[in-house]
Amino acid sequence: MKKVICQIFGHHYSVSKKVTQHIKEYKCIHCGEEVTTDATGNLSILTPELEDINRTLENIYQRRHSTADHAA
Repeated sequence: MKKVICQIFGHHYSVSKKVTQHIKEYKCIHCGEEVTTDATGNLSILTPELEDINRTLENIYQRRHSTADHAA
């Protein structure tokens, strides 16, 4: 039933995870479909490959910003 709502009205995404300042993961509150922003800023379905890329980006981003905070 929830997928029917999304088929008729479209998905209603909410941010489920902030990977970096510009890259986020979203989840539909009705059907649970997960998407992420890609390199061009568009939403793409969250595949295992994109999940791995986001995890790696998050680790790099956190390391870079945690060392910048300690240096300041």
